[in-house]
Amino acid sequence: MNIALSAVAAYLLGSVSFAIVFSRLFRLDDPRSYGSGNPGATNVLRSGHVIAALMTLLGDCAKGWVAVSLAVAFNASLGLGTLGVASVALAVFVGHLWPVYHGFQGGKGVATALGVLFGLHVVMGVTTLCTWLIMARATRYSSLSAIISAVFAPVYYWMFFGVNAELFAIILMSALLIYRHRGNIANLMAGKETRIGQKKENDEPALAEQPTSAKESQ
Repeated sequence: MNIALSAVAAYLLGSVSFAIVFSRLFRLDDPRSYGSGNPGATNVLRSGHVIAALMTLLGDCAKGWVAVSLAVAFNASLGLGTLGVASVALAVFVGHLWPVYHGFQGGKGVATALGVLFGLHVVMGVTTLCTWLIMARATRYSSLSAIISAVFAPVYYWMFFGVNAELFAIILMSALLIYRHRGNIANLMAGKETRIGQKKENDEPALAEQPTSAKESQ
């Protein structure tokens, strides 16, 4: 019962979209209405408000860290075990992808996944973040860096901590994160993906006629 309740609480926390929260706070357009239509820090940055984008990034990362850190801290008293902590980690991530408060239209989960990894084990957060930074420096593709980091995260966990429920949670998170980047993968293969620091030529409001999957592709 405690595992189920903890997972539900984590999902509800993960469902808070800081891209939408801070956009409203700073009186910006809804991030789902322009650019890629993705409620995340990268799209908020397209509004030109750097502080709102930074706060979105920190907020999305923090909710993953808080949920997992609390699960770890109260693990013994609640009797969660490794399975319970893994369930919380996955639930807060899923909440970000499909938030109940925002019509189940969420972000891609990169920042929240990083927060989850830091909450599980600091070494996981550091190694995965370093992987992203190295790939971003080498390729200047944020999406490709995220995808490669997602591939390596389960490998890092297996190397440091072996096989347990947390590893399977990380594998599922990685698979979902890559799935959410399927549009970016198509753009990369077509040579159309935007590089870090490169301004999109067609940075118009999100096209209403495009399906949700298309909006998630950026």
